[in-house]
Amino acid sequence: MVGGMTPSAVLVVGGYGAVGSAVTVALAAGRSRPVLPAGRDLARARLMAAEAGGGPGVRVDITDPAAFEKVLDEHRVGAVVLCVEPPDTEIARVCLSRGVHLVDVGASDRLLAPVEALTALAVARGATAVLSVGVAPGLTNLLARRAHDDLGGADRLDLTVMLGAGERHGADAVRWTLTQLLARTPSTAAGSREVGLPGYGRRRAHPFPFSDQHTLRRTLGVPEATTRLCLDSRPLTAALFALRRTGVLGVARHPRVLRALTDAVTRVHVGGDGFALRADARLGERSAAYALIGREQGRITGVVAAHVTRRLLDGGLPHGVHHIDELPALAHLAGEIPGTTLLRLRGTRVVG
Repeated sequence: MVGGMTPSAVLVVGGYGAVGSAVTVALAAGRSRPVLPAGRDLARARLMAAEAGGGPGVRVDITDPAAFEKVLDEHRVGAVVLCVEPPDTEIARVCLSRGVHLVDVGASDRLLAPVEALTALAVARGATAVLSVGVAPGLTNLLARRAHDDLGGADRLDLTVMLGAGERHGADAVRWTLTQLLARTPSTAAGSREVGLPGYGRRRAHPFPFSDQHTLRRTLGVPEATTRLCLDSRPLTAALFALRRTGVLGVARHPRVLRALTDAVTRVHVGGDGFALRADARLGERSAAYALIGREQGRITGVVAAHVTRRLLDGGLPHGVHHIDELPALAHLAGEIPGTTLLRLRGTRVVG
């Protein structure tokens, strides 16, 4: 901290992207403190700042922790919302070691799991980190928690995520998704399955390495958990996962090919912008299930991140490192997001 001043600004890293812009706009609307959209492209950050009417745009590079630390000091940052995936845990360490709160919308367990080890540091510095924030992970974790608690525990969780292929997803999200698709070996030994999604009928979903299936094993103590993905376009879903099984997509692992493929996917839109989530919990012969449907997954991720950030800044969350499903204060968030519908399945009715 600079000169003992109390930090007050919120730094939104990736604040001009599809998710980050939603976070910036939502937080700036409250105007309780400066909201700084940030990223490598200073011109885009400044443009986003002007549109949101918050604080100034800021240039940051998450691959340079020392420079990032200077930005925190210069702008008296009290909280960071991380809407892009860092290369490692150093940005989280920098934030927490300086008592700066952190909200992370990342979906890779290889990055989130090591941040859990920073709990003692966060508590000592009076900081809070909330991980698994968004739609998947995030709302999927909260649905799984509901189903798990309905049974008083679970020995298996099955999560299903259907995304709208027609939505204008940000380049970072598209690149991450493609990178996971390009991996020939699925993240779990479990296979694909057909599942009913309210409003969309029966869909075949395929194992996909979202972090929620890994973190929920730790946070809920569930021995088995699998997350599966499908798109609202049945033909596109079948084609993509068929290509993954054959290994043909392996050529796209080359950086230039991946960049070209990412650019192509962000420009072509086949399908709608609706999404659906489902969480099934099993304990022996008993089961419980919840679903949530809505539109514009990227925007909803931003809305969830903004809500969590506001709750954090209000002092309503304990210090330390927590996944969203570990915080009772956020337990009902899945039923409170405008524009979404929460359903309890097995004799479906609206709840929440």
